[in-house]
Amino acid sequence: MTFSYQRTVHFPDTDAAGVVFFARYLSMCHEAYEEALGAAGVPLGTFFADNGAVIPIAKSEASYLRPLVCGDKLRIEATPSRLTDHSFALDYVIWKTVGSAEKRAAVVRTEHVCISSKTRERLPLPAQIAAWVAAG
Repeated sequence: MTFSYQRTVHFPDTDAAGVVFFARYLSMCHEAYEEALGAAGVPLGTFFADNGAVIPIAKSEASYLRPLVCGDKLRIEATPSRLTDHSFALDYVIWKTVGSAEKRAAVVRTEHVCISSKTRERLPLPAQIAAWVAAG
């Protein structure tokens, strides 16, 4: 299930040229990820704590399609998909509001792998996360 998150570009998101700094696109997507988890009932306080399993980002990629500047209104779509029993991907589309329309500003993908926080060996996705991904 695709989750939509709305956001405004703020001054700290931009670089000296006045456009969004490339790494901030990933930060904005991570905000959408957190909001999607919360909306799905995943308790963020315990999800991001070390409970023996952690789910770091193992890969990320982004295509920047149009510049974003301070004050731009955005809608970020986040769609999870299963890769394996212990990994999933999140595909994001960042939409920029232009007048009464939306235009794609960026396409981002992150891949997440569940591992033991102690041994770093792969683990199956926790049931709540697996269910969230399956609903995607």
